[in-house]
Amino acid sequence: MNVIEPKVIHDFQDVIRGSEVNTSVKLYQDAKGFYRTESALADDTLMYEVYHYTQGDDKRAGNLNWGLTVLYPVLVNGECNMTRGHWHENRECVEFYFCIAGEGLLMLMDEDGTTWAEKTYPGSLHHIDGHLAHRLINTGEEPMKIGACWPCDAGHDYAAVERQPFGYRIYKEEGTLRFEKVED
Repeated sequence: MNVIEPKVIHDFQDVIRGSEVNTSVKLYQDAKGFYRTESALADDTLMYEVYHYTQGDDKRAGNLNWGLTVLYPVLVNGECNMTRGHWHENRECVEFYFCIAGEGLLMLMDEDGTTWAEKTYPGSLHHIDGHLAHRLINTGEEPMKIGACWPCDAGHDYAAVERQPFGYRIYKEEGTLRFEKVED
């Protein structure tokens, strides 16, 4: 029997590494539209990184993605750093998130616009129904690492979140979180 090395390694103290891992980086210049107001942050400020791996046909039903988001503790005029957020193109596809490091919120929104959040901290596990938009928000003082597993045929629908934004913005002022309802 031949024993081979794995193609990909996910060291939970680090990131996902391997020749088949796709990596994307979101800088402030790419994320300005997420926040209520622009900041004097340098355009090249690192906001978050996404590591993504799948094996085989990425459109085959039943095939899975494995991912990691590293969301940095950045404030934009007091507003907590967040991911863009999305729905799944295929609303029947669910997703699991699990927190590896840091703390924050998983913001969820149903198709009627009702918005709420679940706390994320090391060890927390989150089941995300395919009919919920979702985004991550770092409310802590260190990078937040969230692992994820989702079907390859889920897709990402960012345009739907632009048409129907999440119902709250999260601010951190003197160590205290403040939730601001987004008015239509």
